[in-house]
Amino acid sequence: MFKPLDRNGIAARIARDIPEGWFVNLGIGIPTGVSDFVPEDREVIFHAENGVIGIGPAPAPKDINPYLVNAGVQHITLRTGGAFVHHADSFAIARGGHLDLCVLGAFEVSENGDIANWARSPDEPVKQVGGAMDLAVGAKRLWVAMEHNTKGGGESRIRRVCSYPLTAKGVVRRVYTDLAVLDVTPAGFVVVDMVEGLTFEALQERTEATLIRGASR
Repeated sequence: MFKPLDRNGIAARIARDIPEGWFVNLGIGIPTGVSDFVPEDREVIFHAENGVIGIGPAPAPKDINPYLVNAGVQHITLRTGGAFVHHADSFAIARGGHLDLCVLGAFEVSENGDIANWARSPDEPVKQVGGAMDLAVGAKRLWVAMEHNTKGGGESRIRRVCSYPLTAKGVVRRVYTDLAVLDVTPAGFVVVDMVEGLTFEALQERTEATLIRGASR
């Protein structure tokens, strides 16, 4: 038996892999939780495209500043040395190759690294692409955080070809799901890690794209 990670578990797993000193944008959804799990003694500079540099963990209810929010309008804290910048300057950071990493949520990722993270129907939560297209092509590397399968029908979000409108083509380097960590390579998805108790065969059954065993699998 295995237990999938919850949203905080996915965020914590991503936080483990971010190296010291990286400049990182966190997208709306699961990615915004990543800053909660980076230890205080590890310097990672988090950016939000609405103009915040140096985001810390989420505040306790008693410490909320109603004017201090990220791009998803969630309350945040500011680490020592943090700063606010003009919206245009913030997008110049996003588009100009200054970010070491961007972590985005997604509906689907294809085996060649295409990402689809905006809606195709009016009843889905994300109605527009927003700044995701700028971040996807502007950051030095892109990781994705999402559930492995859809909530309703259990369909795979790890696809041979995306069925949703694309945000960007061939940009995803790594995918973190509630079941596994997958690297996007020229040969396809390579399994880096899986939740305890999950077998490679069981993961493949839940995945549309063909998976490749990693060195430790």
